[in-house]
Amino acid sequence: MERGRVFETVVGVFVLIVTACFFNFVYHKSSWKSIDGYVLTAKFDKADGLAEGTDVKVSGVRVGKIDSIDVDPETFFAIVKFHISKHIKLPTDSSANVNTDGLFGGKYLSLEPGGEEDFLKDGDEIQNTTGAMNIESLIGKFLFSGKDQKKDE
Repeated sequence: MERGRVFETVVGVFVLIVTACFFNFVYHKSSWKSIDGYVLTAKFDKADGLAEGTDVKVSGVRVGKIDSIDVDPETFFAIVKFHISKHIKLPTDSSANVNTDGLFGGKYLSLEPGGEEDFLKDGDEIQNTTGAMNIESLIGKFLFSGKDQKKDE
């Protein structure tokens, strides 16, 4: 009887260690981990698919995360505030784009560094932006544009 309890205790400890390792892995790979860096903003005509915690990437590598998304009450543009790593120095003419991770993947904020010698600082705004493209509407335009041309012929 005593031997069975020792075995159960060892299995229980093993399960706890595996669970702790799993949560550690998830924490380091997810957006829960805070980014030690600086905050930038960008305004988009369409920010479809972006949300708080969404990845910010440079050359496909995660360098930050989105902190908040609000609407400018005057222009109705989406104002996106995001953190990026302090190790990433973006030139002032850099651009921000809303991209899709594959055909049906989630959206993320992609930063493309410019060529200026001056760098963006904490609180600066990226001026060059491209909003999200709606794949469904593009496919619809493509499908229905062919039908309109056939009617004209």
